[in-house]
Amino acid sequence: MNPLLFEGLTDAAGFVGGVLLAYVLGLMLGFDPLAEGYGGSAIGGIVMAGIGGGAGLQLARHWRRSRTQKKE
Repeated sequence: MNPLLFEGLTDAAGFVGGVLLAYVLGLMLGFDPLAEGYGGSAIGGIVMAGIGGGAGLQLARHWRRSRTQKKE
């Protein structure tokens, strides 16, 4: 597989997985990023989704880096 395609797919999977996990966790804690208006619940949910997406992306990059180091 093309290394750039693999990098893009793993980054996307990590980001989307992180956002989904943060979304579910946010709903359990009472934050809803899809709530109407810009109340505290919506802002909290948006922040959690952003943090979750960034964390998932960093986790995917860490996994990919450790995978390439094992090959060497």
